[in-house]
Amino acid sequence: MRSQLKLHSRWKKTVLIIPLLASEYTDPSNLPVFRNILRHLRRMAYLSNIVFGLDKATEGEAFQLRDLIQSMGLKNYLIQWNDGLGFSSIYRQLNEAGFNISEPGKGKNMFISFGIAIALGAESIGLIDADIRTFKGIQLDRLFYPIVVLNYDFSKAYYARISERGELYGRVKRLLLDPLLLSLKRKFTETKEEKMLRLIDFLLGFNYQLSGEVAFHVDLLKKMRFATNWGVEIFTLIEVYRKASSPAQVMFSDESFEHKHQEVSAEDQTKGLNRMAIDIVTTLMNALIIEEGLEISDTFFRDLAITYQAVAEDQIKKYSDDARFSNLKHDRDEEEYLVKEVFHHSILQAGEVLSAPYRMTEKFLRFVTTYPEFKPFLKQGLAETILEVEQKTQRSIFEMPQTVSWERVENKLPRIYYDLIDVVEEEKRRFS
Repeated sequence: MRSQLKLHSRWKKTVLIIPLLASEYTDPSNLPVFRNILRHLRRMAYLSNIVFGLDKATEGEAFQLRDLIQSMGLKNYLIQWNDGLGFSSIYRQLNEAGFNISEPGKGKNMFISFGIAIALGAESIGLIDADIRTFKGIQLDRLFYPIVVLNYDFSKAYYARISERGELYGRVKRLLLDPLLLSLKRKFTETKEEKMLRLIDFLLGFNYQLSGEVAFHVDLLKKMRFATNWGVEIFTLIEVYRKASSPAQVMFSDESFEHKHQEVSAEDQTKGLNRMAIDIVTTLMNALIIEEGLEISDTFFRDLAITYQAVAEDQIKKYSDDARFSNLKHDRDEEEYLVKEVFHHSILQAGEVLSAPYRMTEKFLRFVTTYPEFKPFLKQGLAETILEVEQKTQRSIFEMPQTVSWERVENKLPRIYYDLIDVVEEEKRRFS
């Protein structure tokens, strides 16, 4: 496999992007994980460039990253220090042009990295996280192979989330996303909504929808938008559904595979798995309602949450039986708690966000048209004003935090890739 990748790298530029926080290497508990990734990357001869998208780092921490990379023998690297003056000027230019690239996070970070890769002339662009505890070079070979050798335009990794200690992980995929998609499929099958079913079946066709390891051909990447919240992976798949011609999925690892794990944060909807769950549900339902045209009733989310809980409880039993049969560790009580007290509420919370304007408008209009005291105001356009306000509110609610495509950026800022290269060259000199 690697020999074929080397052969093809003569005529295809292949760029790897690694978004990371300074804590990935300044925290002593994370450093061995990151060192292992660098050690394997040193042997990946077919990579023309490795872009390290660095967030939440001081200048000293950026130089610390440089020293670490150089000590591991990597030569073909770029440090995209997002907090430095160089890339801050790019963000400022994008925002002044009307592209709101301001929400901090992985989505904003990797958006600029993708722009750099395009500016460098890359034809195959891959993305991996910096917290893969069990990373090996063969995993990257597998990720790029469909793009570089087989001419697919999208590749996504999948793997079993089983730790080296025999614990079942992947809780958000197993206990939230899969049961939610199965619940939606049941609902759309009953209502014969073929358009919705096609998208749901596409998402169910991926073995691990929430994996962060993906690769693109540049022609597809230029057309892609990306979410800037925890819904980034599911949003990416929805974009692939709409814009890719030949998506592939690859087994990234046939051994135990570990990332860092998020805390549940059951009492705080702004953190941990709780926040992630709300963002994923909202992102998915936003795509169905706004972009696919799904019409929802007042009871849609309540009914969906009830169906979800029943499906999720069936899934938990299945995982419990599988774990017992395979001698794996599985805490059924904890997983039932997650479904009932966190993920079930995340569906209701997303429903409240997405459907509240409809219910409020309907009740308000019914109220003002019931009483004759409002008749003079109705003649002056009260009902029309209510509907106008609802539309404005609806737009703000349904504006998912997302980037535009680089195709759109290039159209409005024809020199943007030249500006990116100028900053890249400046940063190369800084971190040489």
